[in-house]
Formats: sequence, structure tokens, C-alpha cells
Amino acid sequence: METYSLMRAFADSWAMAVIFLIFVGIVAWSFRPGSRAVHDDIANSIFRHDKKPVGEAEAREMRAKAQRQAEEA
Repeated sequence: METYSLMRAFADSWAMAVIFLIFVGIVAWSFRPGSRAVHDDIANSIFRHDKKPVGEAEAREMRAKAQRQAEEA
């Protein structure tokens, strides 16, 4: 069997199964319990400082809050 046929057979069978399992894992990861707060924060981040830019103290506080949330998760 030549190399192309062997690689094609592998891609049509096991590689497709692995790619599908990776896809299902990513979808399941995004819908896991506890991720709602993260998704809401990401969705609303573009509106966070609509009126005025963030100050240095507020930015430091936001980074600390995000770090605490990441450590809790």
C-alpha cells in the first residue's frame, strides 16, 4: 500500500473520530456548570467603560478580582 492510500485511510477513519471527540469535548467544556459568570463577563466586556476610560486604581482592582475568580474556578 502506498503512503497516500495509507494516510487517506487513516484520515477517513481514526483521525475523523479523534477530531469529532475533540469537538464534542470543546462544546461540553463551554457549557459546563460554573462557566456562566465567565461567559457573561466576556459578553459584556465591550460595554464596561462606555462612558469614561478606566483609571489605574480601578484597573488594578479589576485584575485582582479576575485573578481571584480564576483561582476559585
